[in-house]
Amino acid sequence: MKHPLPAQPAHIGILRLSALGDVCNLVPTVRALQRQWPTARITWIIGKTEHSLLAGLSGVEFVVYDKATGLAGMRELWRQLAQTRFDVLLHMQQALRASVLLMGLKSDVRVGYDKARAKDWQHWFTHRQLAVHERAHVLESFMDFARLLGVDDTRLEWGLPIPDAARAEAQRVSGDGDYVVISPCANPRLRNFRNWSAQGYATLIEHLWTQHGLKSVLTGGGSAQEREMGERIRALAVAESVIDAIGASSLKGLLALIDQARLAVAPDSGPVHMANALGTPTVGLYATTNPDRAAPYCWREHVVDRYSEAVRRYLHKDPATIPWGQRVRHPDAMALIRAEDVIARVDQVLALPRSTETLEPRDAV
Repeated sequence: MKHPLPAQPAHIGILRLSALGDVCNLVPTVRALQRQWPTARITWIIGKTEHSLLAGLSGVEFVVYDKATGLAGMRELWRQLAQTRFDVLLHMQQALRASVLLMGLKSDVRVGYDKARAKDWQHWFTHRQLAVHERAHVLESFMDFARLLGVDDTRLEWGLPIPDAARAEAQRVSGDGDYVVISPCANPRLRNFRNWSAQGYATLIEHLWTQHGLKSVLTGGGSAQEREMGERIRALAVAESVIDAIGASSLKGLLALIDQARLAVAPDSGPVHMANALGTPTVGLYATTNPDRAAPYCWREHVVDRYSEAVRRYLHKDPATIPWGQRVRHPDAMALIRAEDVIARVDQVLALPRSTETLEPRDAV
């Protein structure tokens, strides 16, 4: 017998800890739930870094779990929520650690992914699973949770909060005049291989400066890999064409920088999804990740896409036969992206009217 879903939930729990791009893609689902049940209490259990990005999101109570605290941090969170019982708890993190965390929380019904999309045996930890949705974009997979609960209005809405202090921080970094945000590095995890070349970015920066009169602001975290990439790009570019702000802004400051930018360019990483959420024109660079699943949702048509070519060359497989979302973990895959391809996309996007946005959800291909 299936656990019944609440018709009028008074308290909705969301468990999604990471990552930056994913939590941005989840916000439209939160907004859809708020439109359906405006008086419902929504509590989102979220990671520490991700909370610093979304803090202040209207109508949402955040409970922060720092993954570095391990089991001790879980116990503390369970104590914090010991008197809380959710009418429905949406388990949106496909990881065993999150499922363990879930087991210490009280809820009438736990909802998770269908077996095809679940990872780390997630479906063993939930009472109800989503309907099958083949070849779904990440944003659509999140929205499937709202659909299962009976939400029909799935218009896309974000409303990410950017405090005045963050805007002042961004102004100090960018100075006056129009600019493009370039976030050259994805998360520096082992075998990530999502980064394009320093020479490619330098060629793009020269084009933006000479043909459009636009400075490029480099952004990113403070890791050694990211700082080294910034130094290499800066060494190849004309000095006045680039501002190296890698490691120099908070996440809220990065949001403010992206919000005021003419354009954002990055590989599959948090900044392309932040830009998408803010309505900033976005060009994503994709060869190791399937853009049909993980491109900036409203700007999918403007992605530089070499994923299928990378699958054929480095996995020696037909893209139609591999598991949905499989990554191409090869260090040369991003080299399939040519500077002229990126420049052509950038020119197309910069030529669009400033108000051009695509905010209606589309079926995943």
